[in-house]
Parts: sequence; structure tokens; C-alpha cells
Amino acid sequence: MRRAIWLLLICLVTVGIAWGLMRLGGHVEFRVADYEVYVSLPVLLIIAVVSFLVLHGLITGFRSLVNWPARARARRAARRRVRGDAMLTRALVSLAAGTTEAARSEVRKARDLLGDTPQLLLLTAEAERMAGNETAATEAFEALAKRDDARFLGLRGLLRQAIQRQDWPAAQQLAREAEAAQPGAAWLRSERAILAQRTEDWREALALASPETPRAPLAMAAASQEPDPTRTAELEKQAYQADAGFAPAVLAHAARLAANGNTRKARAALEQGWATQPHPQIAEAYLKDEAEPLARVKLAETLVHKNREHPESRLLLARQSLQAGLTGRARTELEALTASGAADARAYLALVELEQLEQGDTALARAAEAKWLRAATAAKPEPRWRCGQCGSIHESWKPVCSSCNTAGRIAWG
Repeated sequence: MRRAIWLLLICLVTVGIAWGLMRLGGHVEFRVADYEVYVSLPVLLIIAVVSFLVLHGLITGFRSLVNWPARARARRAARRRVRGDAMLTRALVSLAAGTTEAARSEVRKARDLLGDTPQLLLLTAEAERMAGNETAATEAFEALAKRDDARFLGLRGLLRQAIQRQDWPAAQQLAREAEAAQPGAAWLRSERAILAQRTEDWREALALASPETPRAPLAMAAASQEPDPTRTAELEKQAYQADAGFAPAVLAHAARLAANGNTRKARAALEQGWATQPHPQIAEAYLKDEAEPLARVKLAETLVHKNREHPESRLLLARQSLQAGLTGRARTELEALTASGAADARAYLALVELEQLEQGDTALARAAEAKWLRAATAAKPEPRWRCGQCGSIHESWKPVCSSCNTAGRIAWG
């Protein structure tokens, strides 16, 4: 309705203007040499308008004729783009469905239509990887890496391939290039941290560790590689501060303090370590400078007073009491430990030793020893340094399991 009203108004205005021109009157005279031409003003205006329209039409037609090849090419490109997008969609569906050959076929057709766009190069690489053709995938990733707008995608794919084939030098180089292409990428930081652990570059692994990653083992591993004693001491302290219950860090930090003459601080570090996570080596380090049995019992009591009910605390006190001849004290600790259900084989073997000390070589002692030996056989094993990946037992903590070469999985338990 509005368009009809506007059209009516335009017609009225046009008719009004034409009517006004007709009433305007007058004429225009043209003189060319000896010739004179007289034209009324309305006719002249009409001729001018018609001439303008004809000229405009000629110019428009000429431009349309000149631009016709470009428009034809654009129409063909649009049709190719529509067909290529459809093939791209089918390739994505095929990849999601796991039909690798169909995906490769659709990607090849789409590349014929659209060329080597970043999306198609990435799809080509993924399709070839799914098909097991790593060489073709590498070519696609390398083509991506050569493009300024998709360099990070290509480097990421090449990095994944290098890690998969365990080519660590190439992986490190690609990681550095990817960091330069996309600084601060969260995924890349995680990959670099894993790569640093696999290559045993512990200082970089510590620098790249995420907040939830245990830092104490990484700091101790980095300390083992540090040639500077001052920096080594800083890393050992950092490991202790990160986890006061990590025995290697506690022992190293306490030993460093003792070597510097800070005996009181060294003992305090060992006591804090025992309070956080008791470990036999902490007790050994705490008692090593005391040879007198009764004094060792008192020292053991000082060590365990913050974590008195822990099974390791009871076992330590029982063993030191046995060595000092305090069999009653030892029996109290061992019976409390076995009654708690937390005793392992060491507690029952200590009871065997206790029966020998108290009753000697008697039938009653032999019966009690047999009872405790049977209990030791059925008891849970004592805690050890164990690899969480392959289950291998280690005499001491190591950054990497020597059996399966897995980094960061050896734990006490």
C-alpha cells in the first residue's frame, strides 16, 4: 500500500513539473554558421532528458558487456564454492563416522573445487592419519605450516607426529616454532611440559608445570641436573616447601641445612616431614647421630610427637624400644598397631623378635613366633617406592622408572 501511494505521489509531481514546463513558454535559439534553429524550452528539456537516458543506457550496456566475463567467472566460482562446501560437510561427516576412504575421496574432490584452503588441508591431514598414511599427512601439515594464516595448525600436527614416533629433537624444535607462532597457547604449554618430562629436561618441566602438577618431584629432579650448588640448594628448598611430606625433598633439604651448620633447622625439617608423611628414611636421618639406645628412644618420641598415632610412628617406637630392651613398651606399641588393622609384615616380624627376647627358646615362644610368622605372611606388604605405571619396585625414588621409562610416576605407598 505504501509503495502505491509513493508511486502515485511521484507521478503527480512528474505531471506537475511537465505541466509547469508547458506553461512556461519561450524558446531557445541555436546559431551555427549561417544556420539558425529555434526550439521551444519544453521541447529542449524533453530532448535533454531523452538524450541523458539514451546515453546512460549505452554506457550501462557497454559496462555490462565488458564485465560479463568477470560475472560469469564469479557465478561459476559461487557454484564451485557451494559444491565444495557440500563435499567439505560430507568429508566431516565421514571422518566423524570413521569411514576413512569416503572422507579422503570427498576431501580430494573438495580440493579440486576449492583449492588448498586451510580447512581442507587440515581435513586432508586428519583423513590421511586415520588411514595410516603418515607421509601424506605430513605433506598436508607442512603445507599448512607454510601459510601465515594457518602456521600454528601445521606445526601442531607435525609436533603430534614427532611425539608419536618419539623423535624428541624434532619435537622440541617444532614446539619452539609453534610457541613463536602462537605465544601462550595453553595446549602448547601442556605439550611442552610433557615433552620436557619425556626428554628429562627437568628445569623446563618445572617451569612449565601446571598448578595441579606435583612440583616437589620436578624440583628434586631439576636439582639433580643443576651444576650450581647454590641453585641446587634453592631447588631442594623449593621441593620441600611444595610438599613437606615428600621424603627425598625433606632429606635433601635437611642434609643441606645440617651441612651449613643449621642443625636445629635440619631437625625441624625432618620433624615436619614426619608429621606430614612419615617415612623410614626420615627416621634414619633423624637418629643417625645418636648411638645410645635409650637416647634413641627419646629422640624417636620427639620425632613422632606430632603424628603419634600413625602406623609408622608406632613401628618406629617399637623397634627403638626393642633395641633398648624396653620389651613392655615395644609390646604396647605393636599390639596397638596390630589392633588398628594398619599393621604390615614388619610389625609381625617385630613381634617375632619380641617373643624371642621375652621368652627365649621355649615351646611357648616358638608357638607365638609361628603365630606371628603366619600373620606376617598374610599381612599387607610394607610401603615401597613403586611405579604407578608398571608396578615396579625401586629401592629409592627416581624421576623416571627404569623399567618402563615413564616419568613422574614413582610414589611411596
